[in-house]
Amino acid sequence: MNPSLFAILVVVLAGAPPFEPTNAKLATAAASPVNAAFISFAVGTTVLGILAALMHTRPDMAAARALPWYAWLGGVYGACFVVAAAWGVPRLGVAMTITLMVGGQLLLSLILDHFGALGVPRQPLNLGRIAGVGLVLAGVLLVRRS
Repeated sequence: MNPSLFAILVVVLAGAPPFEPTNAKLATAAASPVNAAFISFAVGTTVLGILAALMHTRPDMAAARALPWYAWLGGVYGACFVVAAAWGVPRLGVAMTITLMVGGQLLLSLILDHFGALGVPRQPLNLGRIAGVGLVLAGVLLVRRS
């Protein structure tokens, strides 16, 4: 299998589980989206700890200490994402919540790519990239009106 095709398949499948409705359900039982995110991250941390132990992986602490400050913010972003999803699904529905989240991610991705921010390779804006994101954002309007 083509390595790029395999990578695409892995990423699509990783994005496919129903995170949003399961975390929204958890938020109801846990009395808040923040509690739901905490539980979700605790379960995820446990699973990752088991996987790391099984795979005998050890972090390179010297490399970790050398990272720029913003490289440590992934968990913060993830926590905000899970809380927002758990809060948004009961109010907006799964499709609208995911569409808005993807739209927000795409808008920011254009900015990060254009400026090469946070260490990503620079990819200047062009009409095709803007149109692609515009079509997704148009999808937000279509999902909202349905």
